[in-house]
This record gives sequence, C-alpha cells and structure tokens, in this order.
Amino acid sequence: MDKQQSFTEIQEQLEANDVRLTPQRAAVVQVLLNHTDTHLRTEQIFLLAKEFVPDIGLATVYRTLEVLEKLNIVNRFEYGDGQSRYELGRKSEEHYHHHLICLGCGEISEFEDDLLEKLEDKIAAKCQFKIVDHDLRFFGYCRKCQDKNGEK
Repeated sequence: MDKQQSFTEIQEQLEANDVRLTPQRAAVVQVLLNHTDTHLRTEQIFLLAKEFVPDIGLATVYRTLEVLEKLNIVNRFEYGDGQSRYELGRKSEEHYHHHLICLGCGEISEFEDDLLEKLEDKIAAKCQFKIVDHDLRFFGYCRKCQDKNGEK
C-alpha cells in the first residue's frame, strides 16, 4: 500500500474543503510529490516551484503551505534551527515515521521502524488517553560528520 497521497487525492481533499487548486498551489504540491524523500525548507520549495510557475511569489508559497498544513496534507517540522521544513503527510491509516537529525550538517533522515507500540499502549492504558500518533526525533551526528571529526 502506498503511504503517500497522490496528486488526485490531494486535489480531492482541497476541493472537499472548498479550496481551489490554483496553478501556484499545484506547483507547490508537485514539488512536494517530487521530493518525498527530503524535508524541504520554504525557500527550497519556492525555488523548485518557480520551475512550474515562474512568476510564483515566496509569500504565495508560505500561504499555500499554511493551507496545506491546516488540512493535514503536509507536515511542518521545527528542528531548532529557525527554519521550518515540510513534507507530505501520510495517509491517515499509516503510522508516522521518525527523524534522525544531524547536529553537524543538518541532514534529516527518516527511521521507519516503529518501536513505540508497546510503550504507546501502556501510556494509553495508564493515562486513559487515546493516542492517535506520535513523533520521535533523534539528534546526533551522521556518518559523514563522524568521519569528518574522526569519531567512531
């Protein structure tokens, strides 16, 4: 089963919420679909969207990302460096992946294994809290930064 939403599914979700899919919004969505393996900053999305719609403005990209985030089409992440990063959201039935953030070069990798199921069940039972998802971030140094600094 494909975990990512398709362009058609995103278009249907926008229409269901009375949000028109303008060429500018379509360009932002297409950029995110074309870069599902990366966590793009707004400025990166803007530069890539210009390839589809040359006259798109940075403010339009910010507004589009805001709309897409409100509709849970994209996820916004803050990693302490003052720059938001975005990626397409998963389909609602999929559990979210986790992130490995390098403090040296800023690279963000994904960690797909979900090791928190039992802990999640325990917390839910103990606190009488229905958990629908979680987000886990690991901060450290990637292999390239370790090699550069002579670390093992």
